[in-house]
Amino acid sequence: MPTKKKPQVSAAAPARRRELLDTAAEVFAEQGYNATTVRKIADHAGMLAGSLYYHFDSKESMLEEILRTFLDELWDGYDTVLGAELGPRETLEALVTESFREIDRHRAAVAIYQKESKQLVAQERFAFLAESQRRFEKAWLSTLERGVAAEVFRADLDVRLTYRFVRDTVWVAASWYRPGGQHSPEEIARQYLSMVLDGIAVRT
Repeated sequence: MPTKKKPQVSAAAPARRRELLDTAAEVFAEQGYNATTVRKIADHAGMLAGSLYYHFDSKESMLEEILRTFLDELWDGYDTVLGAELGPRETLEALVTESFREIDRHRAAVAIYQKESKQLVAQERFAFLAESQRRFEKAWLSTLERGVAAEVFRADLDVRLTYRFVRDTVWVAASWYRPGGQHSPEEIARQYLSMVLDGIAVRT
C-alpha cells in the first residue's frame, strides 16, 4: 500500500516564519495583545487567516515565541557581560549598551513586554516572564551594590531606586526608538551613560 509523501519544507519557510513573527510583534505592540486577532495579523501579512495557521497554532504561540526570542537573546548578552568579571561601573555600562542593542533588534517585543507582562504572567505558559524579571532585578541590583561597596558609586545611593530609574528610562526608549535612525544603539547608550553616571559616580 503506497504511503503518503511527507510535505517538503521549503528553505524559505524559516525566513517566512520570522517575517510573520515580526509582523505579529508590530501588530501586538501597536494594537495591544487582547485587541489583536489572528485575522488582523494575517491582514497585515497579506495572507488569509487560515494560511497563518500553517505556521502557528494560535496567537498565543506567536506571542510566546516573540517574547522568548527577545529574552533569550537579551540573556545571552547579559550573561556574557556578567561572566566577564568587569568592574561595577564597566558592568553597568555594558548592561546598558546591551539593553539598547536589544531594543534595536526587538523594539516591538520590548514594547509588548512593557505593556502586557503584568497580565501575561498570570498564565502558566508565560511564567518564564516572572523568572526573567527576577534574574534581571538581581543582576542590576548586585551590580549597583558592588559599585557602592567598591566606592565607585556614591555611598548614599539608594540602589533600588536607582535600579528602577535606570530600568525604566532605558526600556522606555522602545516607544520612540526606530532602527536605522540617526543614532546607533551604541551611541544612544553612550549619551545615556554620560548623563546617568555623572549623577551616581563618586565625586572627586
